[in-house]
Amino acid sequence: MSRLAAPLWLAHALRVQRGPVPWSAVTRGGLAAGPSLLAGAAPGHTALGVLAAIGAMLAGINDRPGSRRVSVERLGVPALAGALGLLAGTCAGQELAAVPLTVVLTLLGLAAGGISAVGAVASAAGTQLLVGAAIGAGMPAAESGWQRALAFLAGAGWLLALRLALPTPGSLAGDFRFDGERAAVAEVYDAIAALLDAVGTERATARRAALTAALDHAQDVLAGPRLRRYVGSATERRLHAQFAAALPLAEAATALLWSGEPVSARAAEGPRRLAAAVRGNTGPGPLPAPHRSAPALRALDDALLHAAEAFDRGESADRGLLGHRRGARDALRAALGTGGREYGLRVSVCFGAAAAIAQALHHTRWYGQHQHWYWLPATTVFLVKPDLGPLASRVLCRAAGTVLGALVFAGLAALLPRPAGLIALVTVCGALVPVATRHFAAQTAVVTVLVLALVMAGGEPQASVSRIGETLLACALVLLVGHLPMPAQRGGRVRARLAAAHSAAHAYLVHVLGECDDRAERWALRREAYRTLAEARGAIALAAAELPALARHTAGTDAVADALERLVDTTTACAVHLDDTGRLTPRHIRQLRAALDELELQQGEAPLPAAA
Repeated sequence: MSRLAAPLWLAHALRVQRGPVPWSAVTRGGLAAGPSLLAGAAPGHTALGVLAAIGAMLAGINDRPGSRRVSVERLGVPALAGALGLLAGTCAGQELAAVPLTVVLTLLGLAAGGISAVGAVASAAGTQLLVGAAIGAGMPAAESGWQRALAFLAGAGWLLALRLALPTPGSLAGDFRFDGERAAVAEVYDAIAALLDAVGTERATARRAALTAALDHAQDVLAGPRLRRYVGSATERRLHAQFAAALPLAEAATALLWSGEPVSARAAEGPRRLAAAVRGNTGPGPLPAPHRSAPALRALDDALLHAAEAFDRGESADRGLLGHRRGARDALRAALGTGGREYGLRVSVCFGAAAAIAQALHHTRWYGQHQHWYWLPATTVFLVKPDLGPLASRVLCRAAGTVLGALVFAGLAALLPRPAGLIALVTVCGALVPVATRHFAAQTAVVTVLVLALVMAGGEPQASVSRIGETLLACALVLLVGHLPMPAQRGGRVRARLAAAHSAAHAYLVHVLGECDDRAERWALRREAYRTLAEARGAIALAAAELPALARHTAGTDAVADALERLVDTTTACAVHLDDTGRLTPRHIRQLRAALDELELQQGEAPLPAAA
């Protein structure tokens, strides 16, 4: 008897990310939100301490693994956006009546939604911009907008300072400032070894996807923002060289995947030894003897020799290998494109409607003793964000997490002393945030407890029941708006990602068939092709897990991604073979034509935007 599979939207809601506990992030979270609240409450500025703790909490949600340099952008840019939103919301809430205030918040939602389509950091910035605006407008206070914005920045800045100053446990091999870069580059070599082990098996495709993810992560970590144009540290130059040396290894491993013939276990020993050398900041030592029976194996051995030389010399790699950094023009194109327009319209309608409903309930005294009406619009911000998961999954997790968190806090509030107990509770919740980010419901529960503790510490009465009601209302609102017809094309975000992947794959194919000798450019184009394809895959997976009424708008796009993936893999195999023999075999030509024909066929069934 066959087992019944859960629908994708439900399976996604039940899925939990796994991995070791991020003790460093837990420590930072415990030292951030609670102490920030205490720093404000001790001299009698509790309201500012509450805002500082909120800033630290939101920064903690964005505190993910990576390099210190990347954390400046990942934590700092959203914090600046949140402070700007808090300033704008405070000024608008103090100066405008309900109707013009709702119009301003709606327009702000339109801008923040469009910006969110640019990338992960921009999405986090858009989220904090709107959350800050909702808090500023819906949480009246005696302090000025500038004071509130600076308090918010102080909390987020304190967490960022902890991220930059505290070493990661076990990272003292060499310069601990680059522990994130070292771990990311080592994971690339481990992923190459795992792919070589899986060549010729059913696990090979998944291993290649894992290699792409590792390369993307390392590329982001090494290409973080810097004050100087060039790499200045010898340690960092060495890590850049080690990343560059991994690119031809990844290319050769992908060509072996395409051939489909298993390789000996000895082939993976070299990359594993290189991974250990990166982690230990040591030399690679002796590598396995070459096994040069095929062009892809010869390419693998040549790449291993090149890597050994790069590890010994430690010369700086060409920064062009770190990929194309999207500039202002690219960001504007993404924000104004099909994905940005669809995103912006939905965010603005949800955020504006939530603000209007919240103000109406506030002025009709539905809130009773509570003076604040920010919870409803702030909740819709998280619910309407597609990068946080499919709509149905977000709604289920938010509702369950809020109910659980509110009930837990109601019990704790009756037992804990004030204000010491509330400060301790905020400290514990701040430490739990990095672990809770593995599931949206768990994150919601922890954040609910933390925010309710902050509100009570600021002098508001216990509000668990009303927060549950507002959250359920926000869930209903977002579900309704999510299924309303909009002027923008449905599935615009998915199709925009696929169009970018198609353009990158085409540029890579033209370069390889043009027989250009610039391998650095080829590796950069290959990286861009696989990165954009991975981004498209992620968007397609989220869209497929929506309710059927929404998922149908992106039906067939997974087949386009499959065809693009086969084309890029075949192009990689062609590049390796051309390096070895200078000409393509009939099999390469046949597979290349088949991939192009299949891509054309699939695009006819799921057309991309005209810009592609």
